[in-house]
Amino acid sequence: MTLWRRGLTAGIALAALTIGFSSNSDVRADEKLVIGAAVAMTGWLAPYDSPVIEGLKVGIDEINAAGGIDGRISVELVVKDQRTDTAQGVIVTQELIDAGVNVLIVPCDSSAVHALGGLIQAAQIPAFSTCSSSPTLAVTGGDYVFANAPADNLQATVSAVYARDQGYDTAYVFLSPDIEYTILPKYFGQVFAELGGTVLGEGSYALGQQDFSAEVAKIKALEPQPDVIYTAAFEPDFPAFLRTLRAVGVESAVIAADGIDSPTTLALGELAEGVVFTSSGVATPGSRLEAFEDMFEEATGARPETIFNAAGYDLATIIKTAVMISGGTDSKGLQEAIVNMVDVQGVTSAITYKGMKGIQQRSVALVMVSNGQKVLIEDAVVDPALIPDPIMP
Repeated sequence: MTLWRRGLTAGIALAALTIGFSSNSDVRADEKLVIGAAVAMTGWLAPYDSPVIEGLKVGIDEINAAGGIDGRISVELVVKDQRTDTAQGVIVTQELIDAGVNVLIVPCDSSAVHALGGLIQAAQIPAFSTCSSSPTLAVTGGDYVFANAPADNLQATVSAVYARDQGYDTAYVFLSPDIEYTILPKYFGQVFAELGGTVLGEGSYALGQQDFSAEVAKIKALEPQPDVIYTAAFEPDFPAFLRTLRAVGVESAVIAADGIDSPTTLALGELAEGVVFTSSGVATPGSRLEAFEDMFEEATGARPETIFNAAGYDLATIIKTAVMISGGTDSKGLQEAIVNMVDVQGVTSAITYKGMKGIQQRSVALVMVSNGQKVLIEDAVVDPALIPDPIMP
């Protein structure tokens, strides 16, 4: 799961879409592709789902303004609020299935996606999670559920390779068993050890925990101190943990997952200086991502606040490509096209699904916080043989 807490402005604005809309009412086409989004427009998941839907809508508008897919197929997006509630998610997903949508969009939280797996498989409609990075989506969704973010085990592998390349010989992993995303450090520890490093210990915390002094005291007591600490903690846990860590004088390098790719992290100032994390991408001069951010601003009047806007735009590209490969809007044909998709060029990365069991084979951006800005270290690609098998939920 890819998480960060932004304001609810986008979620509130998008709540008006819950009755559905056509992204460009002026388009004239012979056929229509209907995308049904059963996502959180209210509740704690809304700040995670809504930026993806924003970017998706920009991509759909662009497609329709050009006359539709292949000049003949218009795209309609229908959004229904699942209210960050699993039971409501089942209800609105079934409503979209009954309405005959061709493609489904489901929430960022992997547990919410797993709850819909059987429903999606039975309907045989391809479904994309907005931003879940779980490598286990295929456990319940089979060949019909797809990720739209770098998988947990891929992110961890990229980070472990980087850590060893930096000469870090010892590591400490810090995780929470509360949700699937925050057990991601287990993958890091596995790869780090396979690459010759030593994991000195594993700490645990509860989501939403306010006091990290006991956990940090255990790290402080280690002799020698670990070269690097790896965590998938996100807001508000990550800032609280980092603040406590530095307050007691632990100077170990800190590497995190994409949950901290947020304005809040950058606002931590000196506290976050040198923190490294994984992300779907970082805009650099002349990059596709920079061009997207310019286009997004022109379309919406505001710069993207998060990489998840670009992830939504890439989702529009993936769906468009599937339609062009399959030659139409039949859901089964679209699913077969996605399963066999290779090197579709998005603004964040080239994306492959073939042979990946629903997750993306792609590059992962390694980012360092420097002077309150995100600085790209590299767009990393790792040997798939290094990526650990998924840990089953």
